[in-house]
Amino acid sequence: MTHTPADDPDWLQNLAKTMNQGSPQAVALGMRTLEIGGGRVIMTVPYREDLVGDPATGVIAGGVVTTLLDHSCGQSVYAALPNPTTIATLDLRIDYMRRSQPGRDIFVAAHCYRLTQSIAFVRAVAYDVSADDPVATAQAAFMLNASAGRPPGANLKPPLSQSQKAGL
Repeated sequence: MTHTPADDPDWLQNLAKTMNQGSPQAVALGMRTLEIGGGRVIMTVPYREDLVGDPATGVIAGGVVTTLLDHSCGQSVYAALPNPTTIATLDLRIDYMRRSQPGRDIFVAAHCYRLTQSIAFVRAVAYDVSADDPVATAQAAFMLNASAGRPPGANLKPPLSQSQKAGL
């Protein structure tokens, strides 16, 4: 039986830590991975006043939920891959079901349910109390080997034309 990085709990925990600490947005939001393995991940963003979208309601902003969904979906892809590679979000569809409850942490349970040669498919649910009463659900697709064909450190922006360089 061949073992892959996704079979190694220590490798997965290190990956989650690296992703959470390596993303300025994840750091700013205080994202934490609670569980990771078998193509599944559970993550959280603890409730904080500075993450509230509308002070009148005390509800965490929708952008925080979106970011947590995207980040946890990506981690679930890594938890499913037999060999690590670069990934990129191709599609992220989110259905918001209700407002979260004021003062509650937000959790996401994500599952990478299908890997092809070039795309990973993920489903996720964001919740505050129970996954059975979601704040939002998501469907996502991720490109695998996202940097294929690009030299290391390649600038992804097209070069400026002479008129752009001159400010015209």
